Amino acid sequence: MINVFVLHNGRLSQINVENREDLENTLPIWVDLTDPNEDEREWVKSIYGVTLPGEDEVKDIEASARYYEADSGDLHLRTDFLIDDDDQPASTVTVAFILARDILFSVHAVDLPVFRLVRMRARSRPGSIADYKDVLMDLYATDAEYSADALEGIYQNLEDVSRAVLQKNFSDQDAALALNAIAQEEDLNGRIRRNMMDTRRAVSFLMRGRLLNSEQFEEARQILRDIESLDGHTSFLFDKINFLMDATVGFININQNKIIKIFSVASVAFLPPTLIASIYGMNFHGWFPELDWSFGYPFALALMLGSAITPFWYFRQRGWLK
Repeated sequence: MINVFVLHNGRLSQINVENREDLENTLPIWVDLTDPNEDEREWVKSIYGVTLPGEDEVKDIEASARYYEADSGDLHLRTDFLIDDDDQPASTVTVAFILARDILFSVHAVDLPVFRLVRMRARSRPGSIADYKDVLMDLYATDAEYSADALEGIYQNLEDVSRAVLQKNFSDQDAALALNAIAQEEDLNGRIRRNMMDTRRAVSFLMRGRLLNSEQFEEARQILRDIESLDGHTSFLFDKINFLMDATVGFININQNKIIKIFSVASVAFLPPTLIASIYGMNFHGWFPELDWSFGYPFALALMLGSAITPFWYFRQRGWLK
């Protein structure tokens, strides 16, 4: 799918493109391609002279492959963008940007919430975009905002987990649910941190290349400041995640220790009855007065019962059964 945008009175306007002729008759500043087919790739190559990268090239994480200037003068960037919505699980999608012919080309496998938000804002805020580089900087700034919103969601989810972990009766089933939730939030927090690191690298590359005007350069510096503040939030969330993980594992150990304590108390309590039964079960000939006593068997049972109750009473008095 091709989304083509032109600049009209300081606003981005989307042009419907259904065939090659529609694309030839426009003067866009942004050509956004979502999972393009071979025909759409060929249109872009023949009209603008830009070769779109393949899926393997987009996913290459080497620094030399992610930011470079081609022999033709086209600037190529690879940047990760975050997806964290109800439609699909949290993940990152690599977007290939190409700056050529005063046009921003973007190629990605799925539609991204950051791109949808930029398109919506650009239509409602006249004058916010003047050229194709403004579109790119707006995408990076919106990506930082989107990551900040995702971090707020992580914090709220961890607060819910914290209340569950610190409740009075915390069962093993509750612990399993808590560990699952903590693991998911830890994974998302790590993805956000990696995403911000990648955005910082891309913005720094643009600043070092002297490709931005003074206003765009100042906006890039603001984006870097926002990313630096987000780094502090991710570190705080990692510490909170580790605390909740340790607390959950600690409660699991406590519950297991309770079970082991019950078995230990039961084993100790039944040692005296076992000793008595063993004595009366010996088959030695000799002086054994209880063998001829009519109340010998009830006496032995009562003795074993008393010897079992006494340790339980002692343990209870010491508070070891609580």
